[in-house]
Amino acid sequence: MSVDRRTAWPYDERGEPGDFVYQRYAHPAGSAAEAALGALEGGDALLFGSGTAAVTACVFAVCAPGTTIALAEGAYYGTGVTFAQFAPWGLEVVEYDQTGAPPADADVVWVESPANPLLTVPDWEAVRAHRALVVCDATASTPVFLRALDEGADVVLHSATKYLTGHHDALLGAVVTRDPAIRDRLYQARMRLGLSAAPDAAAMLLRGLQTLDVRVRRQSDSAAELARRLAGHPAVQLVRYPGIGGLISFDVANPRAVETATRVITNATSLGGVNSTMESRHRWEGDRVPEGLLRLSVGLEEVDELWEDLAQALS
Repeated sequence: MSVDRRTAWPYDERGEPGDFVYQRYAHPAGSAAEAALGALEGGDALLFGSGTAAVTACVFAVCAPGTTIALAEGAYYGTGVTFAQFAPWGLEVVEYDQTGAPPADADVVWVESPANPLLTVPDWEAVRAHRALVVCDATASTPVFLRALDEGADVVLHSATKYLTGHHDALLGAVVTRDPAIRDRLYQARMRLGLSAAPDAAAMLLRGLQTLDVRVRRQSDSAAELARRLAGHPAVQLVRYPGIGGLISFDVANPRAVETATRVITNATSLGGVNSTMESRHRWEGDRVPEGLLRLSVGLEEVDELWEDLAQALS
């Protein structure tokens, strides 16, 4: 894949800028990837240098001092950590159980479907009934299993590092919206704060989207089967699986012993790649998650091979 890595493009013969001027504003690989992702989600997409950069841009684009964000309990812990950086500027954050109604006084409702790593899903009817602007982190579901804009979200967000690129080799974030005013504010935040994605990462997204459907459907099928088998294992105390997608979380008595005993499944952070990964989340998140929780991101390995690896580790 040929990637245009230029940081600046010449003006035309009249001295007028063309479609691409300076890489921080836009570049060919990014524009192509945004068009492809936007078509999948049914909106206008923008890429960012990471999922966290996309979260940061959303705060600048849709919040102001005194804004209250209702954040889904059990959502990716890094989202709440990022929000906390804005507390001195007057951003208020309250966590709520997204399986029920959001707090009535929330200005922004921030859901995650499914939440990582507790794997709850939003009550979309309750979300749609709320007056607030709605942001949905759909990283774990992808547009294959959820088009959040169709469900009532104003903005859908992805850590595109995960399933969308799919190979653990690109750091990338994305947002998609159908609201031109929100899209413009997100673009201005990206440009002014320097939150842009690099051309190579955008090219990896274009590659990943070509196989997204077949990858995540196979990961989902394998995850469903592994969740069924884990639920019957005597060493497993609790299994969480939302019914779709490649993420499972389950509780064991000694998570460090299990995560370090696998041979096929890599003991590493992150998720959504073609190779399976598993880790104890308590090491990062502390008591906001059960101490014995393991998060398993199912890759493309044969399901029986993965089960044999889990079974020997659990024993």
